[in-house]
Amino acid sequence: MSKKNKIKPDNLEGAYENLKTLNKKELLHRAKKFSEQYCVGDDKNFMLKDKATSYFGDEKKSAIKETLKMGVKALAAMQDILYAQDKWSVLIIFQAMDAAGKDGAIKHVMSGINPQGCQVSSFKGPSSEELDHDYLWRCQKHLPERGRIGIFNRSYYEEVLVVRVHEQILRSQKIPEKLITENIWENRFEDIRNFEKYLHRNGTIVIKFFLNVSKEEQKRRFIERVDNPDKNWKFSAADAKERGYWDDYMFAYEELIKNTSTKKAPWYVIPADNKYYARIAIASAIIHALDEMDLEYPKVSADKLAELNEVKKALLAEKD
Repeated sequence: MSKKNKIKPDNLEGAYENLKTLNKKELLHRAKKFSEQYCVGDDKNFMLKDKATSYFGDEKKSAIKETLKMGVKALAAMQDILYAQDKWSVLIIFQAMDAAGKDGAIKHVMSGINPQGCQVSSFKGPSSEELDHDYLWRCQKHLPERGRIGIFNRSYYEEVLVVRVHEQILRSQKIPEKLITENIWENRFEDIRNFEKYLHRNGTIVIKFFLNVSKEEQKRRFIERVDNPDKNWKFSAADAKERGYWDDYMFAYEELIKNTSTKKAPWYVIPADNKYYARIAIASAIIHALDEMDLEYPKVSADKLAELNEVKKALLAEKD
């Protein structure tokens, strides 16, 4: 791994032993501080080559795992309030090169979430029905309801990624020829910004993660998938073929992040060579976003409290 692909970010603040002593307010502050270093915000000078794919630090693996457990527990508690309040919704988007760890991140970070309050949608190549609609249509059908967290494993961003890298796909999407202009990518960036602005104005918070894996680490994981029979199903020759377009994809990612990351719908560029570290950064960013909503359980009226107390009295008066 080259030196330029590594940085030493703010560490885990003394890792697990120190985190165990924090109260809720302090933990939320740490999550905000930790995740902010990976947030692009509305930086129009963003350059992907300046972002790390890995980190180096003295945290022990056991401490990192325990820190992740704490993040998962905090996230589960906040999601419970989100569900009860039933006003906001959260859309989490994962984009990355193959083998960057999207599936694992979703599985581990959301492991404590109540299944009733979370839904995962994966998007592959569009169907014939989907091609008969605009490119946002199929994703709009899977937007989360109020009180819920929706996760997109890939998303409408594929339309400015794989479609941009392989422009022949664009020609097969039933789009009127005169609309396929040299400005099509800028137009789509504008459409996406407006769409995400619309979602935010209607109570859906959008958080976007690019898992920034290095080409060297992807190669190692590909080989592991070939060597491990239990992981053979995860790998295909098509994955290796797409690796040949690595530079084109990096350019496409840089362009889309630069043009669609905003303060209201930010991109987080997560160093993904270390899976557990990446998951902590992801959990921290989601916790921070939930904290910004000022979530609270619904307040019960005085009449309702009186009614509940009467029910309690009746229950206590029951004879066994």
